[in-house]
Amino acid sequence: MTGYAAVVLAGGAARRMGGVDKPARPVGGRPMLHRVLAAVADADQRIVVGPSGPVPGGVRTTREEPPGGGPVAAIAAGLALLDPGTTTVALLAADLPLLTAAAVTELRRALDTPAAERGRDLAAEREHDRAAEREREPAAERASTLPPRGPTVALACYVDGDGRRQQLCAVWRLPALRAALDRLAATRGGTLDGAPVRGLLTGVAVREVSWSGSGPPPWFDCDTDEDVRRAEEWSR
Repeated sequence: MTGYAAVVLAGGAARRMGGVDKPARPVGGRPMLHRVLAAVADADQRIVVGPSGPVPGGVRTTREEPPGGGPVAAIAAGLALLDPGTTTVALLAADLPLLTAAAVTELRRALDTPAAERGRDLAAEREHDRAAEREREPAAERASTLPPRGPTVALACYVDGDGRRQQLCAVWRLPALRAALDRLAATRGGTLDGAPVRGLLTGVAVREVSWSGSGPPPWFDCDTDEDVRRAEEWSR
């Protein structure tokens, strides 16, 4: 047992795809959901939240409360099934068909690496990402996100080429994620129904990771038919 688990969010209305079962759409001959689950095959536990259809052996399924309550409610439902010994959890969308085990390993390594060992590369990443985030986030949100320092880092997530955080392509320390859910619920009258994922980042230290490996970006998500076509081309 490594204490590492994965929660995959398979809900959502897929409105831009006409309401189809998006995680079941094949890329490279396999459903997107199954490709994501394969990328975390080494996790002690794999949990799918949402209407998932058939899943590989050993994968547990559940639903958010209320059904359709959004990704944060789904995260809470997934965490409710985790074993007591869990220490870290990969938090992933089900529509990441290009995700690989190597990409998840990179996030886990980034979460566990002290900032001092990352040196100038980490400093450069932070400066680049701060500049990009300033253009997109309200001032209150920018002020509430702490810089990553040593063991206080709560999660590692990928950023795309424009510096946008891929919040559902991330690995969290489980105690920090539970605390973030509690804080967010407290600001919303005790409910997580409809809460935004970015609300979990308030007051936590985020380590942002740029993909430097070979191959397509692992954080690429499929929201449209054109996205699926691009993923198919990359997967060949």
